[in-house]
Amino acid sequence: MASLKELKTRFLEYTEIEKGRSLNTVQNYDRYLTRFLGFLKKDSPSDITDASVRDFRLWLNRQSTGNNKKTGETLKKKTQNYYLIALRAFLKYLARQNVKSLAPERIELAKVGERHIEFMNNDELHRLLEAPKVLGEAKDKGSGLKVLRDYAILQLLFSTGLRVSELCSLSRDIDLSAEEVSIRGKGDKVRVVFLSDEARSAVKAYLDKRDDMDDALFVKVAVEKRANGGSAPLTRRSVERIVKFYAGKAGIMSKKVTPHVIRHSFATDLLSNGADLRSVQALLGHANIGTTQIYTHVTDKHLRNIHKQFHNRRKN
Repeated sequence: MASLKELKTRFLEYTEIEKGRSLNTVQNYDRYLTRFLGFLKKDSPSDITDASVRDFRLWLNRQSTGNNKKTGETLKKKTQNYYLIALRAFLKYLARQNVKSLAPERIELAKVGERHIEFMNNDELHRLLEAPKVLGEAKDKGSGLKVLRDYAILQLLFSTGLRVSELCSLSRDIDLSAEEVSIRGKGDKVRVVFLSDEARSAVKAYLDKRDDMDDALFVKVAVEKRANGGSAPLTRRSVERIVKFYAGKAGIMSKKVTPHVIRHSFATDLLSNGADLRSVQALLGHANIGTTQIYTHVTDKHLRNIHKQFHNRRKN
């Protein structure tokens, strides 16, 4: 019988090829399973039992986070669940291969609190989107293209609700004559997102001023090349720094503004203006509508108005 280490390798290959999951997902599964098998210290599928999983969960729950060892803060329940999801997927694979081990349905995820969604109100959002223009008269000669690029990034993020990784994967051959763009998102799934007039105009102005040959839509500009060296597409971290910088310039101090917060603002804006949940699910690229339902807090205002309009109205 194959060892757990061998079976893990086969599972990861199956996940990448047959299941078509992204390399990032495969790498995460590898990391989570490697940690579990290291804890198990045994190499037979039959050694994965209710007791061994329970011991692993207790061990996980008592692990201090890398950044909070001094405070004693332990791994969040959500993070612990990532390990359990990977283990459950592995056990499902073993069951399909008729390898005797723990039944996957024996793995129960930890209960987590209701997710809190951070988003910007209309005033904050307007200030953020306009921040690059406000700084457009910077003295640095290389800043002109940077301001155009950063303005295009912010407008595109809010117009489409893109994940930052999706934004970074865009090519400069984007068709600006159309109002829509096909995006390959999580799980290699393709969806359509739509460009506002502001986003199309901002991207066009940025591209018209570029003189490099890089295929990526968003790249380092002269001032960044001097500081960091070389021409390269912007990374996820680079975009996060850009958003943080302009949030500070816009005076948004009460919350941490990230590309994902702009995505949250995109979703809440649609729902608060009457969009239905299924449509927002499709625009965000959520596989499960339950993920989209975290945004339904924006309907509270509508429900309050309904209550005021219809509650306790007695006919004369």
